[in-house]
Amino acid sequence: MSCFEHDQSRRAFLKRAGALGLAGVATPFATTLGAIGEAAAATATDYKALVCVFLYGGMDYANTLTPYDQASYAQYLAARSNIALTRDSLANTVLNPAAALAGGRQYALAPTMGSLLPLFDQGKMAVALNLGTLVQPTTKTQYLQNTVKLPPKLFSHNDQQSYFQASNPEGATSGWGGRIGDLYQSGNGSATLTCINTSGNAVYLTGRNAVQYSVGTGGPVPLIGNSRTLYGSSAAATTLRSLMTSPTGALLADEHARVSKRSLDTYTQVAGALANAPATNFTLFPGNNGLADQLKMVARLISVSQDLGAKRQVFFVSIGGFDLHDNLVAQHGPLMGKVADALRAFYDTTVSLGVADKVTSFTASDFGRTLQSNDDGSDHGWGSMHFVLGGAVRGQRFYGTPPAIGNNTPDDVGQGRLLPTMSVDQYAATLARWFGVSDTDMRTVLPNIGNYNGSTWNLGFI
Repeated sequence: MSCFEHDQSRRAFLKRAGALGLAGVATPFATTLGAIGEAAAATATDYKALVCVFLYGGMDYANTLTPYDQASYAQYLAARSNIALTRDSLANTVLNPAAALAGGRQYALAPTMGSLLPLFDQGKMAVALNLGTLVQPTTKTQYLQNTVKLPPKLFSHNDQQSYFQASNPEGATSGWGGRIGDLYQSGNGSATLTCINTSGNAVYLTGRNAVQYSVGTGGPVPLIGNSRTLYGSSAAATTLRSLMTSPTGALLADEHARVSKRSLDTYTQVAGALANAPATNFTLFPGNNGLADQLKMVARLISVSQDLGAKRQVFFVSIGGFDLHDNLVAQHGPLMGKVADALRAFYDTTVSLGVADKVTSFTASDFGRTLQSNDDGSDHGWGSMHFVLGGAVRGQRFYGTPPAIGNNTPDDVGQGRLLPTMSVDQYAATLARWFGVSDTDMRTVLPNIGNYNGSTWNLGFI
């Protein structure tokens, strides 16, 4: 199994399972009690949803958002001649922003991402330039002289996946999506339906109090099949449910019973609501696309949010396969095509549901990759390019500073590894503020945000 997969080494699995166990089942214990005073519950009268689209393995930024103006393309080609896209192939996906970049700089989407071009042109998609994990603003001199705090274990898949999602390396017990959920879960009809994951567990959605709820692409995951009979007997099934959900007076057993009851009740609630979501509302999603299947389920859940009593929801979907140390040209384009087609179908579906301005999706990844080729692939990097989509997005614009192109430029730390000039904290704070998080609570959601000037907490892309 390749290293990009979802932290599926035995060591990572055990660490993550332990962290989720504490967050998901230890509500009466001291770990949760210690967080009670950190953030007051927030209220909301309207509906909003954040959708994190995580690209596991480290997205190759240079063949996703490729320099297109003649001078920049020449530098790009010189750095990765054997895996570069041809300039002719990019002609149909050139991005024309409302405000031109300085120095005549231009970018084009990967040729397979053409389905997103109309959204950019309509102002519904924005591009974040050179985004990555940081602890605080960092210059190349500070990096080289080791005079600034850096995210631990840079270029490590597990740790940088976790740092992007949680502001802490592998072993983190809560992520910034889950900490946003902490603020809003009390205002939802069911607190369990605040943070929803369609692709397994991710620290991003684990709160200090909020518990992520996992669903499959076909709907909620049943506990013991949620069957009405056991060995053909309805009485046996009823007895088993009673044994699983009845308190006994023992602390751990009672907690297990509470979690079991929550699972059974939530399944019934969600399955019932989804039965009222007509299939004809979700015909835009392409087939043979796992990410599209996940986003289709998110769209279905959003469509019944009123029935579920939800005012604020945070979702997580993902796709793997981006750790392309070799065979990048053949594999990266089709992967990004799946991402683009899934995002386009999701946005168009929110339009048809009348909630496009209430739903914002954004991409994320472990890290970017090197500009310099590694045989016929690229190596682990740092900063990358990302996309934000939705009806509330101030799109048709680039946000951040276009990095210099090449090896050992002022913007990279070797082999075209970009030193981020936009931090995940600033990216997250901008999304969180749109969601309704106050400046006071922002420090709880994003513990490092205080390292940045307050005027840069909101980057303005939404």
